Amino acid sequence: MIDDAHNVNDVGRRAMLQTAGAAVVTGLVGTAIDARAATQNVDGMSTAERNEAPLGARLQGVQHFGLTVQNMERAYQFYTEVLGGTEVFRHGDFQGDGVQNTLLADQEIEANARGVNPRTIGVPDLRSAAQRLDVRFIQFDNMVLELLQYREADQPMGSAKSFAEPLEHMSPAFPRMMHICFYVRDDVDFNKFIADLEAESARRGMTQVRANRTIRVMTEADRKAAPRSANTNRVTAEPSNGWELIYCKGPEGEQLEFVKALGPVKQRFSEALAKREQKIVR
Repeated sequence: MIDDAHNVNDVGRRAMLQTAGAAVVTGLVGTAIDARAATQNVDGMSTAERNEAPLGARLQGVQHFGLTVQNMERAYQFYTEVLGGTEVFRHGDFQGDGVQNTLLADQEIEANARGVNPRTIGVPDLRSAAQRLDVRFIQFDNMVLELLQYREADQPMGSAKSFAEPLEHMSPAFPRMMHICFYVRDDVDFNKFIADLEAESARRGMTQVRANRTIRVMTEADRKAAPRSANTNRVTAEPSNGWELIYCKGPEGEQLEFVKALGPVKQRFSEALAKREQKIVR
């Protein structure tokens, strides 16, 4: 989330290249170095060491967040045309035993334990190809978002009809609820950003895209009538001093957050990342 964050892999890569350069100068380049390069990752840990290391040392970070949608084209339009993401690729028509087992085995076990048809608890039948799964990956600057849609086999890819009905009343207070947080640039007028987001979404018929306000409102009319200054919650209490944020529902009813990290809280994230980089390089 931090503007001046360095990629951990880049730090390790520089260290490895510096070591290799020193070896060239001293005439030590040879079979031993070639073998070492073939078995080491960028932070200097061998493959054998990596596989015995703590689990955290075997990760590269978060690759993507997944969002199951009701209307694939609507969600795709929002995350690419409204928020500016770039499609990486799309793949679809997933079906068969392997896909069913990989994605849904735990849910089938749960249905069996309850003595009910898996479909009654929202489990599609990819095994027989009665339903299908489509995915699209969208790249942002520091995050990938995967859109997923489970649909009936007779529905086309990108359909507005999903296999299961969407969950309603998706309060962020429910355990297991998650949200996607987008990082707003430091010099952006946050209040105007939220107003423009709502206006652009409404222009496209995405009426679910509604941001909360910092003042109490009891009706949709009250929310719309709130002053623009009520769009942004600015946190001044330590240790969160410097956060600016708002919660907002996306076009599928999903929970979104938009934030800026300024001043002290930005510094805290920068320091934490620096410590992590030092720990990993060691």
